[in-house]
Amino acid sequence: MMHTTAPAAAELQDSASVHHGNALIKPSYDERLTNEDLAPLKKQTWSTYNIFAFWMSDVHSVGGYITAGSLFALGLTSWQVLVALLVGIVIVQFFCNLVAKPSQVTGTPYPVICRASFGVLGANIPAVIRGLIAVAWYGIQTYLASSAFLILALHFFPSLAPYADVKLHGFAGLSTLGWAAFMTLWVLQALVFWTGMETIRKFIDWAGPAVYVVMILLAIWLVNKAGWSNVSFTLSFVKYSGWEAVPVMLTAIALVVSYFSGPMLNFGDFSRYAKNFGAVRKGNFWGLPINFLGFSLLTVITTSATLPVFGKLITDPVETVSHIDSTFAMVLGALTFMTATIGINIVANFVSPAFDFSNVSPRHISWRTGGMIAAVGSIFITPWNLYNNPQVIHYTLDVLGAFIGPLFGILISDYYLVRRQQVDVDDLYTMRPQGKYWYTRGYNPVAIATMIPAAIIPILCVVVPAWQGLANYSWFIGMGIALVLYRVLARRMMPHFFAAA
Repeated sequence: MMHTTAPAAAELQDSASVHHGNALIKPSYDERLTNEDLAPLKKQTWSTYNIFAFWMSDVHSVGGYITAGSLFALGLTSWQVLVALLVGIVIVQFFCNLVAKPSQVTGTPYPVICRASFGVLGANIPAVIRGLIAVAWYGIQTYLASSAFLILALHFFPSLAPYADVKLHGFAGLSTLGWAAFMTLWVLQALVFWTGMETIRKFIDWAGPAVYVVMILLAIWLVNKAGWSNVSFTLSFVKYSGWEAVPVMLTAIALVVSYFSGPMLNFGDFSRYAKNFGAVRKGNFWGLPINFLGFSLLTVITTSATLPVFGKLITDPVETVSHIDSTFAMVLGALTFMTATIGINIVANFVSPAFDFSNVSPRHISWRTGGMIAAVGSIFITPWNLYNNPQVIHYTLDVLGAFIGPLFGILISDYYLVRRQQVDVDDLYTMRPQGKYWYTRGYNPVAIATMIPAAIIPILCVVVPAWQGLANYSWFIGMGIALVLYRVLARRMMPHFFAAA
């Protein structure tokens, strides 16, 4: 049963409220917690298709392609991989439905709904953590997309080859041409983002389907050239059979969940725009299990066909496109995968830090400013150096990623188990000590006490050699600990919630 206190129709017409575009800002809202981007929405208009298209943009990327393809190389049979993919994505769908509901009902983004569990000031803790993770991934995804641009430049202007050599012409570990490609993609993404959320919605509405069309054409071309009988759906030797395959399948399931853990955590940034929760659930169904399974099948067909066509197995779609002898096909493929990566970058790594950093100081940091902070930060971390050193990526992003599970567990435990889906929207925007989410000077000690052990344990799984067998399960470990521990501590430290229930 839903008890969340959301902006009702009568409140939307309240003459005391101040209307800023699609934001509803009441006189009682503290300016230190409120701006146009963080305030509750007046109108929620996204349909099932918009949510479906959101997931298409998130799935259809170079990273998604490589991730899906790599699972088929684990030594499992194809049907075992498909079962693992399906189970993993259904888990993602289940958790996305859980995290979507509070934001959709209240019309508020992820960092604002976190104020209920962390406190009106404590919510900056999850906001900054998620923002930093997004900055790192934003830079890496932009760098990956720029490689497609580089291929196009060298195809049409071979004389630029010396400028693609970092030893001859380069700066900070990247060639001159690499810098040009990276910054071109950087500017294009910033332009799409700067025009606002409505443009982003329109962009993802066509970007995801466009990638599907080109991937289908690429698969048909490769299979036709290879011959259907020469295409094998198993991308490696089958090493595991019977019960031996179960741990490997569990690892594949965990990898799927981990891959989506970032956008899953801040999915509320998008579900808040949905016209009702039914649209979210339907969009998640079509966008996750149905779409991801279709994308995975296309990926394995395309990847396996590269072996008979090019004489080697190619898991990077950009490299596959570079081997095509048709200029038109190569240009179309490169532009498509660039578009796909721009899509996931805006969806997963631009919008989320925009809200997150804006939440830190709403008076001084707008949504656009927050996004640009993330974009500029992505240049200074020199993502090509991170990408060229897998060990640095492993420790930097896995340690940051180990925080995602606990943040998710705390949000879900607070909303469903402690508050029983009751949220006072107005109190999310007040600094009054009498407000429900003021706690202790704006911070909830229960959330902080939960966060420390729930984050440390999965971090140890990543960095301690003896525990690294559990590293792939760090999200589940952190989420599970936080889910249980938060409820236990809340019963002891916030007994009034349970007394009321």
